[in-house]
Amino acid sequence: MAALTLDTPLTAVVGDRTAKVLADSLKLRTVGDLLHHYPRRYAERGQLTSLDDLEIDEHVTVLARIEKVTLIPFKGRKGDRLEVVVTDGRGRLSLVFFNQGWRQKDLRPGAQGLFAGKVGQFNRTRQLVSPDYQLMDEEADTSAAEEFAGRLIPVYPASAKAQTWTVALCVRTVLDSLAKDEWKGVGEPLPAELREKHELIPLPEALELIHRPRSHADRERAQSRLRWDEAFVLQVALAQRRAADSALPAVPRPERAGGLLEAFDARLPFTLTDGQRKVSAEIFADLATSHPMHRLLQGEVGSGKTLVALRAMLTVVDAGGQAVLLAPTEVLAQQHHRSIVEMMGDLAEGGMLGGAESATKVVLLTGSMGTPARRQTLLDMACGDAGIAIGTHALIEDKVQFQDLGLVVVDEQHRFGVEQRDALRAKGEQPPHLLVMTATPIPRTVAMTVFGDLETSVLDQLPAGRSPISTHVVPALEKPNFLARAWERVREEVGKGHQAYVVCPRIGDEDQGDPKKKRKAVPDDPEDLGAGSDDRRPPLAVLETAEMLAKGPLAGLRIEILHGRLQPDAKDDVMRRFAAGRVDVLVATTVIEVGVNVPNSTAMVIMDADRFGVSQLHQLRGRVGRGSAPGLCLLVSDMPGASPARARLDAVAGTLDGFELSRIDLEQRREGDVLGQAQSGVKSSLKVLSVLEDEEVITTARAEAAALVAVDLRLEDHPDLRAALAGLLDEDRAEYLEKG
Repeated sequence: MAALTLDTPLTAVVGDRTAKVLADSLKLRTVGDLLHHYPRRYAERGQLTSLDDLEIDEHVTVLARIEKVTLIPFKGRKGDRLEVVVTDGRGRLSLVFFNQGWRQKDLRPGAQGLFAGKVGQFNRTRQLVSPDYQLMDEEADTSAAEEFAGRLIPVYPASAKAQTWTVALCVRTVLDSLAKDEWKGVGEPLPAELREKHELIPLPEALELIHRPRSHADRERAQSRLRWDEAFVLQVALAQRRAADSALPAVPRPERAGGLLEAFDARLPFTLTDGQRKVSAEIFADLATSHPMHRLLQGEVGSGKTLVALRAMLTVVDAGGQAVLLAPTEVLAQQHHRSIVEMMGDLAEGGMLGGAESATKVVLLTGSMGTPARRQTLLDMACGDAGIAIGTHALIEDKVQFQDLGLVVVDEQHRFGVEQRDALRAKGEQPPHLLVMTATPIPRTVAMTVFGDLETSVLDQLPAGRSPISTHVVPALEKPNFLARAWERVREEVGKGHQAYVVCPRIGDEDQGDPKKKRKAVPDDPEDLGAGSDDRRPPLAVLETAEMLAKGPLAGLRIEILHGRLQPDAKDDVMRRFAAGRVDVLVATTVIEVGVNVPNSTAMVIMDADRFGVSQLHQLRGRVGRGSAPGLCLLVSDMPGASPARARLDAVAGTLDGFELSRIDLEQRREGDVLGQAQSGVKSSLKVLSVLEDEEVITTARAEAAALVAVDLRLEDHPDLRAALAGLLDEDRAEYLEKG
């Protein structure tokens, strides 16, 4: 048999049947897939798993001791139930087997073993029904017993069909084969000088020790090396991307005196913040170069990102080019168009009677526009009359053409795929400059990892005159009078001449056509985290809540609804009337999460707030307090005070620092989600590297990667690194990396 390589199919090593199970349930198909399927933790002999920490519905593998075994015959019918109680010395877990009394021969009090299954609950007792297990002293299966010979027992991410000991046996087979062949088929992606400089062990040793550590020191050495692999290979990919982008030609768009930008700035009724001036200077410097700008603009809610982006667009128009702003929803596109036209005044009335001398046209393009309006907008963009175009995915269609596209601004870019973004950028004769905006503050290490091919600008200073927002948790079940008081506060704000939002997790019209059909909890937007994901009552809905408020605590107020399934004209009409003060209370889904700017809105009540993510709550809260009056945000929840969900809400109520909240949010979510997995569906390549905790490694790896790529762009002198990069950059991962 030829020496194994990381690309060798598992069928050649563990057999067709086992390989199929690993492929189907864990997506492990090659030797490399298996070796990079690291243990999620290590059970240690003498230290049993804490059973009190088990979560309901979680698939677990626990190391525990059998305390009691009872065979209970069914009453009045054939069959029996075997109940096995295991313990960690404090907590207990029940194992239940139906009609399997013969297992008493194996499962004896005092024995220790690994038990795997899905945690359920019966009569307030946590249990595993028909779990798989391996006893530590099981002599009948010597191959399994060998896996438990060490002090540290690897516990792998597993499934119902591929338990941790199955994975362990396969890993042992692969490791033994590789060692026999002296690891000839495994390359070394990290250059020797880099390993020596950072005191990292060779890759074969790291793979051996991560799976079969003799001590915690072994495990830590292995993780340190593998952490570097993940950071360095990813940063090399991003460094190559930056180098390729910087080599492309672009039309320079330098600032021009006496143009639109200068006229716009002169009309601003406020002074730009130091942060806005600094970030604008960074953008202007990029626009003036002969290579495409690739910049990420992030900042606090309400910090003025749209204003900064508009000033960049006006600079490009002054330089003879066109700019386009791509928004993920029609509501946001319409809001951007409305606010930009209002800010520019007659500067946005190019070619119109009364327009300023240096004015340009600002046009809107969405999929729902009527044919005449759409035809005129397309003509304005194609002939160059429209200096600024704002729209949704409709801007990406083949029939959309520009005379001279100079800048693409992508708002909420994580909602767009790479094909959509590149299709828009391809409409320029030369690559246009790119400005990516995100409304969610991102910790520095995450920005370096997810947006590592972009230069980053941060707006962390709020404009003068912004009012503080006070946030409070309203425990609706524990203290019903608090909820009643919340509606009183809404009435008080409206009584002062202000307006309010009420946000719900879903719409409520999901099953209108079939009254017999059980109503499901369908989120209005894929960013709605957790809506309907548990066994509680369905999340509160816009339609039901609006009706309840109109008939009850807010009777007599002007209440309107807004959600994603309304017709575009209806959405725009509601938002216009709300912005004009003709609506007191807007009951909405998260379509108002970003971009909506109504300074007169001072109160927000978020129903079932625990069903939203921390960063999303912060974004929603940012819709109030945008004027001179203080803002109020009330987070309504049925969750008990000691629950993790309430802890999240308390965190939101405790700070207005979006960067701090984003860190809390990411700490509570899977790393894959941090890296965009939720949007792309791509399995994260980061298994031991933490983008939140390993800042030093990421920062150093970025510098090392840039230095290497500067002298060897195509990695011709580093074939093993090139191979590792090819493994990372399969079709899906390449798309993920290109999403910036």
